[in-house]
Amino acid sequence: MKILRTGFISVLTTIALGTFAQQNEASKNPIIEGWYADPEGVILGNKYWIYPTYSDKYEKQVFFDAFSSPDLVHWTKHNKVLDTANVKWAKRAVWAPAIVEKDKKYYLFFGANDIQNNDEYGGIGVAVSDKPEGPFKDLPGKPLIDKFYNGAQPIDQFVFHDKDGQYYIIYGGWRHCNIARLNKDFTGLISFEDGTTFKEITPDNYVEGPMMFIKDNKYYFMWSEGGWTGPDYSVAYAIADSPFGPFKRVGKILQQDSTIATGAGHHSVIHNTQKDKWYIVYHRRPLGETAANHRVTCIQEMYFDEKGFIKPVKLSNTAVAAQPL
Repeated sequence: MKILRTGFISVLTTIALGTFAQQNEASKNPIIEGWYADPEGVILGNKYWIYPTYSDKYEKQVFFDAFSSPDLVHWTKHNKVLDTANVKWAKRAVWAPAIVEKDKKYYLFFGANDIQNNDEYGGIGVAVSDKPEGPFKDLPGKPLIDKFYNGAQPIDQFVFHDKDGQYYIIYGGWRHCNIARLNKDFTGLISFEDGTTFKEITPDNYVEGPMMFIKDNKYYFMWSEGGWTGPDYSVAYAIADSPFGPFKRVGKILQQDSTIATGAGHHSVIHNTQKDKWYIVYHRRPLGETAANHRVTCIQEMYFDEKGFIKPVKLSNTAVAAQPL
């Protein structure tokens, strides 16, 4: 009986220690293998998801892979959730996916073709699927935004769901950022009350890669600064009372560390509301890498001070502790 009791205690101890080890297990940066950039991090159902740009020559950027995890440590790759074979107008340079779940469907927004003027065909599109792992198929059969408005190149889209239920698309390269209202089925845009469709919300030093979230009834607007191929790529932010601003730049919160990595930028933010934990998902260039497309996806926890300002994020080769949903 004594032996059985000791064995029982041993089993319980093993289970307890195993649970403790799982909860304290940490991931390493980069969190996924391969060259991936511009990561969109979200929670869909009971999993964390990351949808990045496949980082290669523009002519080879013709698909998106996705990655899912139950705990931010163990990641599963989902190959080619979107392929340009299902988007007739997209030929190259498919970039910076943004994902939204609505009415039991999943909508993947993306930029394609890297258009340089209004005579070229491409811009921002959207595809739809019944599952977050796809396959996604082109929804409207054409770009949602295919021209330059207010000087903004139609790339780097982010979809923002406001408190009143309205969905906005926030986007723009070439140092200009626009916000526009999406219609209910995401097949087009609807005008504002003043008759305009695009409103510019560009803050100081803005380059590309916008995203927005709400915290304590304040609108946090974040973007990337610097050149994406260089070491000075970084992330800055502003705070306002409205998604239309005005946004006054607060400062940088993510930038290179010469002992860890360079070119840290083009990010997204995940908020685990159950634990009230915030994570920044971003790409960076490993030390010694000089090729423009040699970028990897990383994650760190993001903190706020007592006044609500974002604390600077320190780059690390350790990512985050396991946080099961």
